[in-house]
Parts: sequence; structure tokens; C-alpha cells
Amino acid sequence: MAGTAGTPKYIHELRRVRGLPEEERKALEAVEEKFAFRSNEYYLSLINWEDPDDPIRRIVIPSPEELERWGRLDASEEVDYTIAPGLQHKYDQTALLLLSDQCGGFCRFCFRKRLFMERSREVVRDISTDVAYIREHPEITNVLLTGGDPLFLSTRKLTEVIGTLREIDHVRIIRIGSKIPAYNPYRIINDPALLEMIRTCSTAQRRIYVMTQFNHPREITPVARQGLDLLQEAGAILANQTPILRGINDDPAVLAELLRQLSFIGVPPYYLFQCRPTLGNHHFAVPVEEAYLIIEEAKKNCSGLAKRPTFVMSHKTGKIAIVGLDHEYVYFRYHQAADYDNIGKFMVFRRDPDALWFDDYRDPVREMRVSYG
Repeated sequence: MAGTAGTPKYIHELRRVRGLPEEERKALEAVEEKFAFRSNEYYLSLINWEDPDDPIRRIVIPSPEELERWGRLDASEEVDYTIAPGLQHKYDQTALLLLSDQCGGFCRFCFRKRLFMERSREVVRDISTDVAYIREHPEITNVLLTGGDPLFLSTRKLTEVIGTLREIDHVRIIRIGSKIPAYNPYRIINDPALLEMIRTCSTAQRRIYVMTQFNHPREITPVARQGLDLLQEAGAILANQTPILRGINDDPAVLAELLRQLSFIGVPPYYLFQCRPTLGNHHFAVPVEEAYLIIEEAKKNCSGLAKRPTFVMSHKTGKIAIVGLDHEYVYFRYHQAADYDNIGKFMVFRRDPDALWFDDYRDPVREMRVSYG
């Protein structure tokens, strides 16, 4: 692996991917022109190039299927909850800061690929306005740093952001949403300053959480585990989330192994997401009810610690959990909601085996809000 002191070299053009045949690369030129490509030598080394259906390849290498006309660039209508550039406030207790329009790699199923298609106005460069808003809203106890990937920022810049947020008394949790532990664990291993920042800022009553994204068990390599261990030793709390993705983790055995491996290394599975209807993502989408059954089958081979994740859709109105189905009906509940009164709301719809998103269901059979008194 090229690079300095174990640091993998980033690759921004498919023509520089050594394992990709020239004929295939040429066939992907139109995809690469529309949806940006990025990876690095470490992550590309995990691909079995002899297998055209290799799941790691599917995560990061473009496919002609991305040109299918389906979905929208802002599938969850994040624009409706944008307070200022880089700042979203959808749920009372949580603010979201978009800090970066770069990642260790560009997931082909990314729901924010709009950030990578051009220099994005959505990403904040100066957080002063956003911090002022957070300071003025004491209901905000959690700030989620995301993008793009916050760990793609320099440690100096990240330290400035986290240090500023740590000055706000009501911000008790800072979350860093990152796929860097899977894409490039050397970013963690080779940067003692990053670990020192976490050690300083993740305190007994005010923790830093690192929300990882491992989509397939083969991403959990010895090097990735080393990076995770260092984060944990520095005081970060870890949890993992992944969408259910066709050809990557839609096999119950593969999903069970992912959940099990995460539980073994102390990275609790947190959310399993329904793949959002984002432009270019149709070939990754698994129907809602099929995904529910895959998850339930996978959980049969997991301990209680591994079967904790909540299966949700990040809908424009909130996080809608898929909580059950029978021969005739599918059952949903608002796990979180933009409208506070909808939290806990229970909904019953007639089953639709082709439904890929909540909006595909029509006319609820029953709706019930939670009432206390």
C-alpha cells in the first residue's frame, strides 16, 4: 500500500483504480461524470476483483445502474429543516452540523451525494452563526457532526469546532458521524492529536460518540479494529448504523455476521435504515417488508446485544420504525418526529410487497397517537 507511514493514498479517478478493467472503466465514464468517485488504496485492497458481485466493490465502485431515473437528491427534504448554512434542526434535542463535503470514500448509495456533485452551499465553513443558534436553544442536548465526513477535516479544525461546542453547557453529547473507521482507519491510528482531543473532550458527563458505518462484515479488518480500540481507549462511545442494501447486506447470514461482529468488538448496532429513495440508489433498495423479514431472520442468530438496532426510515417527517407485519398488515411507529406530537404515533397499513418507502403506502387502516391521561 503506497503512502507515508501506513497512510493510504486517496484516489479520485476510476482510471487510477488498478483492479478495474479498462473496458469496464470506459463504460462507467458517464456515471463518474455525474456522480463523483473517491476511494483509497486501503479500502480498494479489500475488494475481490475476481468477483463482479463483491460487496465491497459494490459499496464504492460506480455502476451503470446509478443512471436509472429514480428518487431525488434530497430524499428526506433536509432543506425544510435547514436553519442556516450547515445547520439543521429537525428534532428538538438534536442539531446537525454539516462540516464537510468530502469523505474517505464516496458510498455509491449515499443519501447526500448532492454535496459531492458540486461545491455545496449546505456545508458550513464558519460555524459562528450556527453556534449562536445552538447556544440560544437550551433544548438542544445533542449536536451531530456530519457531512460528508467530519473526520476528513484536519484535527485542528475539528478540535476548534468541538471545543466551541463544549463551551455550551446544555450540549451534553457531541456525535461524530463517520465512515472513516471503515474507509481509512489509519486516519485514527496515525493521529495522536485526534485521540488526545477525544480524551480531553469526552468526559464522564459529556461524552463524544462516534457513529460508525460498517455496512458489511469484511470491512471489520484487524486495522479497523485497531482504530476502533484507540477511539474507545480515548473515551469515545461507539455505535454503528447501516442501511439495508441490495447485494451488500441483504442476506440474513451476512447481516447476522455484521451485527455479531459489531457486538463482539463493543460497537453496538444502533440503527438499521431503509435505503432512502435518493437519485441513483434504486439498485440498492430492498422493499420495506422484505428488509424487515431479512432483519428478523438475521436476529435469530444474534445475542440480545447484537439484536438491538431499530429498523427505521429517515422520512421527511421523522424516523419511522417498522415494528411488525402479519399476513395482511404492516405496522409502523414514529420513533422520532419533527412534529413532537407524532412521537410514538402508531400506524397500520395494508401490506405492499413492492413498497420501497413510507410514501408508497396509501390510506392507513388505523392511526393512534400516544396519550398519557
